[in-house]
Amino acid sequence: MKLGLAAWHRYMLDSDPDALDDLIADDAVFHSPVVHTPQAGRAKVLMYLTAAGQVFGNGTFRYVRELIDGPEACLEFECEMDGIAVNGIDLIRFDLEGRIVDFKVMIRPIKAMNKVWELMAARMENT
Repeated sequence: MKLGLAAWHRYMLDSDPDALDDLIADDAVFHSPVVHTPQAGRAKVLMYLTAAGQVFGNGTFRYVRELIDGPEACLEFECEMDGIAVNGIDLIRFDLEGRIVDFKVMIRPIKAMNKVWELMAARMENT
C-alpha cells in the first residue's frame, strides 16, 4: 500500500499518464462526487482520474492531511479554481500490489462542487 500511495503522490506532482496507467487495477472503481453511479473498470477510472489531474493540476492543489489504515488512505486536499476555494477528500483503497482498486472523491462547499463539476464536464467532453 505504501508503494501505491507514494506512486499516487508522484503522479499528482508530475501528472505522468504512464505512472497513472501502472497504478490502476483492472477491476478499479471510481466514485465521483457528482455522478450517481460508480464508474467501474480500469478504462473509466483512468479517464476520470486523468481529467481530474488536468482540472486540479492548476498549481494550487495540495494535500493537507493523510490518514492511513492498512490498504486505505484518506487524503484531504485544498486548491483554488477560478477564485473558489475547494476542499475535499480522496478515499483510496489499494490492493496487495499497491494498485488502486477503489477511489472516492468528496468535495465541499457546494460552490466548489459546482465549479469542479463545470470544469470536469468540459474536460470530459474533450475526451
